[in-house]
Amino acid sequence: MKLSSRGRYGVRLMLDLAFYYGGEAQFLKDIAKRQEISEKYLWQLIKPLKSAKLINSARGAHGGYKLAKHPSEITLRDIVEVLEGPISITECSSNPDVCERIKICSARDIWENISVMISQYLESISLADLKERQKGKYMYDGI
Repeated sequence: MKLSSRGRYGVRLMLDLAFYYGGEAQFLKDIAKRQEISEKYLWQLIKPLKSAKLINSARGAHGGYKLAKHPSEITLRDIVEVLEGPISITECSSNPDVCERIKICSARDIWENISVMISQYLESISLADLKERQKGKYMYDGI
């Protein structure tokens, strides 16, 4: 399983917003500059995150984007599943109907267990947790 740029950049976008939680909405151009991701690409990520009610938007002079929930209430699993789909290392571990050998395949049990462990691990890390980890790497605008 390989996490695509959608998932990786989506986590960066959401982490960026976590640093400004409780403050002013952030313009997409500012997020793009801080994260070194094109505005056009970020826009593609905003839509599903907004539909999943993880991000709110506001128009006007004080418009922009904010987290819809406290960073402690949004997990990495929430973000990854919105942008990547179900967390599964094989298609059969999330959709048993795709394989005729499902009842006799012992390897499928292993793939399913790995998928569950990945999902649980991502569920255990909130944006607030990731924000704390990030503080040791560098700060956002002195925050």
